[in-house]
Amino acid sequence: MSTLLDKAGMDKAAFCDEIKAVVKTLYRVDPEDATEQQLYHAVGHVVENLVVHQWLDYCKAYKEKQPKTVYYLSMEFLVGRILGNDLINLGAYDDVKEALESMNINLNALEDCEPDPALGNGGLGRLAACFLDSLATLGYPAYGCGIRYHYGMFKQKIENGFQKEVPDNWLKEAYPFELKRAEHAKEVRFGGNTRTEFDPVHQKLMYIHENYASVRAVPYDIPVLGYKNGVVDTLRIWDAEAINDFELSSFDKGDYAKAVEQENLARTITEVLYPNDNHAAGKELRLKQQYFFISASVQEAVRKYVEMYGDLRKLPEKVVFQMNDTHPTVAIPELMRILMDDYGLEWDAAWDITTHCCAYTNHTIMQEALEKWPIDLFQRLLPRVYQIVEEINRRFEAQIRNRYPNDESKIRNMAILYDGQVRMAYLAIAGGYSVNGVAELHTEILKNNVLKDFYDMMPEKFNNKTNGITQRRFLLKGNPRLAKWITEKIGDAWITDLSAIGALKPYLDDEKALADFMEIKHANKERLAAYIKEHNGVEVDPNSIFDVQVKRLHEYKRQLLNILHVMYLYDKLKADPTIDFYPRTFIFGAKASAGYKIAKLIIKLINSVADVINNDRSLNGKLKVVFIEDYKVSNGEIIFAAADVSEQISTASKEASGTGNMKFMLNGAPTLGTMDGANVEIVREAGEENEFIFGLTSDEVIRFEQNGGYDPVLIYNNDPTIHRLLDQLIDGTYAEDRNLFRPIYESLLTGHYGRPDQYFILADFWSYADAQKAVEVAYRDKMGWARKAMANTASAGKFSSDRTIEQYVEDIWHLEKIKVK
Repeated sequence: MSTLLDKAGMDKAAFCDEIKAVVKTLYRVDPEDATEQQLYHAVGHVVENLVVHQWLDYCKAYKEKQPKTVYYLSMEFLVGRILGNDLINLGAYDDVKEALESMNINLNALEDCEPDPALGNGGLGRLAACFLDSLATLGYPAYGCGIRYHYGMFKQKIENGFQKEVPDNWLKEAYPFELKRAEHAKEVRFGGNTRTEFDPVHQKLMYIHENYASVRAVPYDIPVLGYKNGVVDTLRIWDAEAINDFELSSFDKGDYAKAVEQENLARTITEVLYPNDNHAAGKELRLKQQYFFISASVQEAVRKYVEMYGDLRKLPEKVVFQMNDTHPTVAIPELMRILMDDYGLEWDAAWDITTHCCAYTNHTIMQEALEKWPIDLFQRLLPRVYQIVEEINRRFEAQIRNRYPNDESKIRNMAILYDGQVRMAYLAIAGGYSVNGVAELHTEILKNNVLKDFYDMMPEKFNNKTNGITQRRFLLKGNPRLAKWITEKIGDAWITDLSAIGALKPYLDDEKALADFMEIKHANKERLAAYIKEHNGVEVDPNSIFDVQVKRLHEYKRQLLNILHVMYLYDKLKADPTIDFYPRTFIFGAKASAGYKIAKLIIKLINSVADVINNDRSLNGKLKVVFIEDYKVSNGEIIFAAADVSEQISTASKEASGTGNMKFMLNGAPTLGTMDGANVEIVREAGEENEFIFGLTSDEVIRFEQNGGYDPVLIYNNDPTIHRLLDQLIDGTYAEDRNLFRPIYESLLTGHYGRPDQYFILADFWSYADAQKAVEVAYRDKMGWARKAMANTASAGKFSSDRTIEQYVEDIWHLEKIKVK
């Protein structure tokens, strides 16, 4: 452990001396003359040194224990800002804050200098980050493996109401919390061809990959600290570099493009998360990205294992690869390639190892989101890997035919290669030993509908692991006022055992405690109101109901239903300004994929409605609409703490789990939602009387989808209110260009995917409006509302990622904890 920090606490004077020395060394200025950005980097540098001391101690304990390790493979890790989180997990936050205050430095201001690492976009990446936090806090050895995106997905700007994507250049300044590990660099190959030649020594055919282009994958390690336990796991993100930076001979011949070809290939691989795949080049780049980080991660994991243990046949005893959704599925054939081509194993031995090392988490119910690649693209880009996939498919089809003779429908429904496509989810199931859903409802739909044929054939592989969140990020750090109050009431056990938060339940009948709880909520609402004023220029009333929907923009998440209801409320207020109406502030935050046109148009609609409502003085502030630009972890922490109402309104059966619902619940916001994803379990834990549930059930939605019978045009023609709302999309009420929102109008009535109102917005409108009215009625009862809010916090114990990880460990990974002396 560092001399600055030991079990007795922080040596504040020595810490200040370190800061002064680093500022002078890095910037040649005295601390009092340094900028906040310079001070942030200096503090980050000193804190990282504290972490590295723990990291080294942990590495010694790791080598002594020789434990089984999980490699969590994910395209996204949405980690959020690290400085404050590391200080909390070191147990040094208050000491560092006091030390900096003695130097007239504000720690909160320095935290605001830190960029959110642009390594993810939505729930998938945030879940992965929560899992790493929990793995470290629980003491389990783990690597998170992903890509070091230079610009992330994008930084969202709102210009004239439209989303504009600009580069998120989070690496513009040196990032103090990563360590380049060039000694572990790996070569990753694309394209070319394979040929065979006979090896007379081993009496077998060898597969030779030639005429390929390659890049060097270089790992950057970000330490992931456990909470006050000395454990330091690793987030390993891979960057791409050229094997040869510059071909002088090509340049001298005038072939300037050839001279920098390798450098350009490397640069494009790690520039952005989820490049637009509406064109062939975008699809190819996505597949390159997936193979790039998977190949590098698996190569390094196998190398490390061989160095420590030798016998590859026992690899499953020490290594497990968890594939977070279908993006990392190429790990299965890549592990086969490495075992056979690099280490000389025969097919059967390699397959036995692979199928005991790889496990798959499914995150989607929607068929169109189960990743598929055109065979011609896959074969051209990854020729040797494709050969292996072909053989996996041949053998798997033989298994299917053996189990279901004369039933070719099973091949159609289950084959990995079919109709010119490589079906990655099916490869993950065939090659993995575990397939888990992420909420009870989601898993049941997988077993009984989406993946029914697989479940019927291999039910032993399927299991549920309901998602969770880390309370240390989203309560201890994100809502310090509430965290302090809870600890004063029930102690701090909840920080590492969220089930302990149930000890708040006796306070549900304590009016003083309820009043204190809501006073904290109001202070958090004032903090968010100040953020909105600064960033949006809109004044919102903290005494109004803060109704919040922040999440990725997708039609099934139904931000459109929300804004149509806002339009409905506006019409009511305009028709009768004297109606009894409790003031409402509707808060949205969402990014839409760059190529998702109608999602981006919904963002424009939200902002256009906001522009009309927020500038209508006749409302006297009763109704406000805010769209928070560039929603991310750091502003999310402010939003979750301030929300009164948690909008979780996806079409039933479409949301796998959701984790935003859990963050809002933990911070005392009742759910307004459908019985979808983890909402079902939230209702069970907190009680339906403390949530606001509406809409079609998942069974009803699935029946409509399978059997038909839903006609939104009938609703439009027979319901004057809905008729008027939809007409406002095309009559100039919210846009001078009457055709601007016509694609939204047509999506509801004629369909742009072949079926109108694909996500049953009109079907659920009045049920949603009734639930919203129930929210207003309930909110007027101050003590009653406080009880609902606190009941949510007190009932959130199940939804910790610590619980989720323990279930993964017990049922899938079988890890052992490491204790650092």
